Amino acid sequence: MIRSDIRALSAYHVQDSQGLIKLDAMENPYPLPDALRRSWAERIAETNINRYPDADMARLRQTIAEHEGVDPDQVLIGNGSDEIIQMLLMAVDAGTCVTPTPTFVMYDLISHWLKRPVASVPLNADFSLDADLFLNICNREKAAIAFLACPNNPTGNLWPEASIKKIADQFGGLLVLDEAYGPFADRSYVSMMRPNVMVLRTFSKFGWAGLRLGYLLGEADAITHLNKVRLPYNINSLTQTSAALLFEHFNVFEKQAADIRAERGRVTAALTGLEGVEVFPSQTNFILIRVAGAQKVFDQLLDAGILIKNMHGAGGLLSNCLRITIGSPAENDAVLSTFREIMS
Repeated sequence: MIRSDIRALSAYHVQDSQGLIKLDAMENPYPLPDALRRSWAERIAETNINRYPDADMARLRQTIAEHEGVDPDQVLIGNGSDEIIQMLLMAVDAGTCVTPTPTFVMYDLISHWLKRPVASVPLNADFSLDADLFLNICNREKAAIAFLACPNNPTGNLWPEASIKKIADQFGGLLVLDEAYGPFADRSYVSMMRPNVMVLRTFSKFGWAGLRLGYLLGEADAITHLNKVRLPYNINSLTQTSAALLFEHFNVFEKQAADIRAERGRVTAALTGLEGVEVFPSQTNFILIRVAGAQKVFDQLLDAGILIKNMHGAGGLLSNCLRITIGSPAENDAVLSTFREIMS
């Protein structure tokens, strides 16, 4: 009954983190402030869950549109950015999906679910992007859609504006600029939005991971057609209610993002000072490092009660690489203290 190609795939694995310092999934480490949590509980209690949610999400689209400086009909809302990636890959003309490698795994995985061919463009050894090579492979493979994570996951770097602009100007298919880590980056590429360039964003890294709320910005005509493959009522009432309240306190999360950026600088400096640790520049809320014997280091951290992401199994440019989410100051202190012990 199940397709043979699906049987051959591995399911997306989420490691059990119970009882651990959880620094593997690029989440905001800060819980809601107590006063905001109480307001949230009151607002949730007023939600009528016996009725279906607002299918058009009119209020939420309006709020996001005002936040981004676009019209509401230029906003598509999804259950996290993953659902929007799936909608895009379902709706776009037949043809290859082109992505860099390494990058966010869901571009490739969802393409395979939908039987869309995928072509990968290897990054350079320093994780930089060769725009000419990317365009050449897009042309060779007759690409219909391409994804660029800006900044990139799992490498953490933000490719130069000139490289992205060159691809946007010369690529004939749909280019999706995934700014999931936008709150932690020095710049955005929203200004590049045009009929064949869309910008994907999510609130998951911003502190609302449990809400599963992402959105796509694009030309109104394309958004209209993408809405045809969006499942009805895809954003539940509790998420819509929660987001409405949290937008009223957006400054709280902007302050948390600033704190995370500051901690990223502190952790980067400390790790850079350790012998045997190669630290890659990051514009995200995580840091990628390379150490000899990454699996052993990962296991030692796990034994110390710290869960990070072991990228070594992916091989290639990620051999002996580990990805560390920036946590609270206390969590980061625990990581640095353990690293000092391990590397000594």
